[in-house]
Amino acid sequence: MIMEKLYRLWVSLVSKLQSPFLLVIRLYWGWQFFLTGRGKLMNLDRTAGFFANLHIPMPKLNAILAGSTECFGGLLLLLGLGSRIATVPLIFTMVIAYLTADNDKVQHIFSKPDDFVSAAPFQFMLTAIIVLLFGPGVFSLDALIAKIRGHNPKR
Repeated sequence: MIMEKLYRLWVSLVSKLQSPFLLVIRLYWGWQFFLTGRGKLMNLDRTAGFFANLHIPMPKLNAILAGSTECFGGLLLLLGLGSRIATVPLIFTMVIAYLTADNDKVQHIFSKPDDFVSAAPFQFMLTAIIVLLFGPGVFSLDALIAKIRGHNPKR
């Protein structure tokens, strides 16, 4: 009986860390998405050249799309605004990054998992998946809007 009470207390305490954790990863990785996207857009010719070397069709258009998705999606993630919607194109962009720039790591995901998780897209994609599944947390514009509209968000 006492173990059950201690466990419930532990879960209650640890659960209070969920929103601060979501805030930290949103702020850090939202900013990283923004910087990466901005870098692509500011160096469009170089990015398009890199995309062309990867045999991505319409490299300049795709450089603009990827850069814009990362730049503006990162800002939305950082603010916690439209978070669960903004993560979908971010995840898609990271999947494409894996399949083009890091395809060898995808092909060896089970034989060399360390290579897969150390590839550049992994942490970006993981962050976007976490926010998609758990929401942005209570320290977000999404939560503020929900509160103003009379909804009580759990996360």
